[in-house]
Amino acid sequence: MTSQKNNSALTTLVTVFFFWGFIAASNGVFIPFCKTYFQIDQFQSQLVDFAFYGAYYFGALLLFILSSSSAKDILNSWGYKNGIIYGLIISAIGALAMYPSVNGAEQGSTHVFYYVLIALFIVGLGFSLQQTAAQPFAVSLGEPQKASHRLNLAGGINSFGTTIGPIVVALIIFGSTPISGEELELMVRNNQIKLNTIQGLYLGVAGLFIAAAALFYFSKRLPQAKSDATFQPANKAKNLLIVLSLFMIACFTIVFMSYNSNDQKDIDEISDLIENEKLDMKLLFHNIDTSYFEIEESFSKRLKLKDDTIKRYEKANDFISFKIESKIDSIATAEPKCQYANMTLNIKSLQSNLDNIKNPLEIKRLILLLVALLAIVFCIFYAYKSSSINPSGWGAMQYPQLVLGMLAIFTYVGVEVTIQSNLGELLKNVFDLKKNLNPLGLPVMNDAEIAPFISLYWGGLMIGRWVGAITVFNPSKGLKKWLLIIVPYVALGVILLVNYGSYSLNEVFIFSLCVAVQIIGFFIAKDKPIATLKVFSGFGVIAMLIGLFTSGNLALFAFLSGGLFCSIMWPCIFSLSIAGLGKYTSQGSAFLIMMILGGAIIPPIQGKLADIISIQSSYWIAVMCFIYLIFYAFRTKKVLLKQGISYVEK
Repeated sequence: MTSQKNNSALTTLVTVFFFWGFIAASNGVFIPFCKTYFQIDQFQSQLVDFAFYGAYYFGALLLFILSSSSAKDILNSWGYKNGIIYGLIISAIGALAMYPSVNGAEQGSTHVFYYVLIALFIVGLGFSLQQTAAQPFAVSLGEPQKASHRLNLAGGINSFGTTIGPIVVALIIFGSTPISGEELELMVRNNQIKLNTIQGLYLGVAGLFIAAAALFYFSKRLPQAKSDATFQPANKAKNLLIVLSLFMIACFTIVFMSYNSNDQKDIDEISDLIENEKLDMKLLFHNIDTSYFEIEESFSKRLKLKDDTIKRYEKANDFISFKIESKIDSIATAEPKCQYANMTLNIKSLQSNLDNIKNPLEIKRLILLLVALLAIVFCIFYAYKSSSINPSGWGAMQYPQLVLGMLAIFTYVGVEVTIQSNLGELLKNVFDLKKNLNPLGLPVMNDAEIAPFISLYWGGLMIGRWVGAITVFNPSKGLKKWLLIIVPYVALGVILLVNYGSYSLNEVFIFSLCVAVQIIGFFIAKDKPIATLKVFSGFGVIAMLIGLFTSGNLALFAFLSGGLFCSIMWPCIFSLSIAGLGKYTSQGSAFLIMMILGGAIIPPIQGKLADIISIQSSYWIAVMCFIYLIFYAFRTKKVLLKQGISYVEK
């Protein structure tokens, strides 16, 4: 009876996991659209993630500070069920705030972008409270050995939301009619595609949040699931986190303020001048190209009349080329030649002035962002060392598995989010202007065309989490082996159905091979959390390196496979980090939720790297994140075995 009750409670609980995935994945389409719509750089576009995931950190930190001040665990006094309800209500308020935020917005209205960020921050605050309550709630609904599998089941529902989120948002913003890159750019400039199209979406989302809150409130089968443990103060941890927060705020504030500096104004003015010159050059080339094709067409007609031999054709073709070049030379001898020369010199001069102002400013911004990142790493390392010497005052941070896990959650969420958040810019960035190719050597995509690939990335997470949830249903060994092979491709079928007609057969085949690699990983790891982290982190490193050093579909699907390899990590890290915490479990969960901060910090850093070097090279950030996760797996195993916690590898 208890098992049935727990399963019913888990079924109700996973509804909120869907919302987290739907909104988070939608950002993958929303970010590149914001960059186009508001005319901002790659770093600024990543502030969507900064606002959304930063709210997780500040929400969990505020809850911890209030609990410390009142000397009681506020969330525990509410109960996990009420905590989720309150979180849903806060998220509903944020979703409703999106309506006035974008009302009347037009292309280039940068101030509206900040209103959007505020609304997303409020939605994220609600999610922070929901996650802080839902994670330990799911862990408490059964044996601790299977906690990661229950989280995988919930994560599978979460990933279904991430799979359909990008497609729904793309349809709402861009419609169902295929649009070329130039058409989309023109429609955005003419305000034919407006930001306020998302008003209906967020009103609907707000209604669903309220409905979910009502479901939780009136559900008799859903227990409060309070912890019996009394609140444990952790003043040293609290003070460290407050200092870290103030330092991060200072670093990011300086970066934000630099976008209103005189240097930035000069950069914007020079950039506008360069764009205007390039537009004039395009017009000039259009005039010359028209003359070119008129001559080519007339000589081609003559060729059809003189088609005796291949040699004569080649000679005639050479003659055409000569005549065309002569014609262009004659066109260029007059005013167009002077215009072209002047435009070229002017653009070079403007670009030189732009680089002299922009490069030092961009490097300064990057340094500040890296300082904020290093501050986070330093503070966690300091807590790790200090608590090992004197655990008093550190609360849950006195456990090294938790402190290591905090940085692991930070890097895991960071890499999961940053791969897809910057993927849109990678696919739509023009690297070869003449052939209209992106840095991967593939045809340049527009904001509407990238949605299926964002969906495929998040779909990879769904595949892994569906597989990770198999153990929850206690299949026999033989059946489980078959399910490990069948379930991933069933999940892939769902993804293809959701994105029907969006991928070529070649693309489906390549991703199917990536899924096969993931299946091999599951057989190697054998449901062991630490082994799973080692295997999939290693796959992640290899995939990112392939993406960095190759091109074409091989590079694209190497980056997309990052979703497959990230899919199983969250429950492994979370369950390992709170293993053996006892009365500090609730507090440890709050610390881990704070470290979703990685999704707010790492994508903007990669975005700024992309502004300075290149979008493809910026993926070295992802490599570094996966390398730490490998280290975490090895180190945490030693820590837990030393404490006598051996079930994590059984």
